Amino acid sequence: MLLKKFLIVRALSMKSIVLNFCLSALLMALVGMHGCTKSQQPLLRVASNIWPGYETLYLARSLGYYDENRIRLVEMGSASQVSHALRNGMVEAACLTLDETISLIQDGVELRAVLVMDVSHGADVLLARPGFNNLHSLRGHRVGVENTAVGAIMLDAALEAGGITAEDVVIVPLTVDEHDIEYLAGRVDAVVTFEPVRSRLLKSGSHVLFDSSRIPGRIVDVLVVRSDTASVHAGALKILLEGHFRAIEYIVSEPADAEKRMEGRLNAGALAQFQGLTQPDLNENRAMLGGDSPRLIKTSGELAGFMFKRRLLQRPVSVDRIADASFLPETAE
Repeated sequence: MLLKKFLIVRALSMKSIVLNFCLSALLMALVGMHGCTKSQQPLLRVASNIWPGYETLYLARSLGYYDENRIRLVEMGSASQVSHALRNGMVEAACLTLDETISLIQDGVELRAVLVMDVSHGADVLLARPGFNNLHSLRGHRVGVENTAVGAIMLDAALEAGGITAEDVVIVPLTVDEHDIEYLAGRVDAVVTFEPVRSRLLKSGSHVLFDSSRIPGRIVDVLVVRSDTASVHAGALKILLEGHFRAIEYIVSEPADAEKRMEGRLNAGALAQFQGLTQPDLNENRAMLGGDSPRLIKTSGELAGFMFKRRLLQRPVSVDRIADASFLPETAE
């Protein structure tokens, strides 16, 4: 295969080679592959998929809090694409769920969580069709769920609350983009899901049998940075985190304008999508990430143990160094 590619390249004309080289160089410059601006400041690239808890970064950008020659937000279509980009060094930082972070650490990617962006407090749900009036009524029926730690945590907790086990239901593995399709097609009777699918299915007549408010503190989203680049981007990371907290304050003080700015990514009713999320303030972040016993380390250790038990990890993972409060602002704005 390599020989075939080599022969093809040799067959190209010199003009085509030069053109391809120029185009490649231009593309690398546009996406910031060199990681430096004209003034040689390192460019911090931050990847995320669409999720209300991550939207504060984009609101901050819209409000002009970030210099895009210093901080570049990279929008991706799915969490798996975000993880791939971070794993392969295409970006330096990313917004991830805590279980996604632990999975990358298992794969050898050294990461530090520098910000707790949100904690699910009702945003993750188990929805069911009319007629299923309680969790026990799911016995013998089909439940769709994503094969992730979040999906497993939600399903286990819901089944336990209903006094049934995984053997009492038919578990149907579904990716996120299949949740509403399979539910609306009648191929599952209930589904473990989250926004924006949650809102769409509630409008179709489904109802909530269980949500993450019943397991507080278990489902967490974090901003992580690769350990090998954190010190290089210390200044940009501090600006990024400061912008996040300023954006939260802007949502409170100017909700109408904030919603208008966010609807470009979250669509209509953007503020309603924050229901069921809590976004820790600066002091809460300090408690979760700093001090002698950061709370996030305990949460991460419990989650890593659960993931290993459920075979979502191939081996035990140490999370003793996952929390890093050094980039948080000194004072709240």
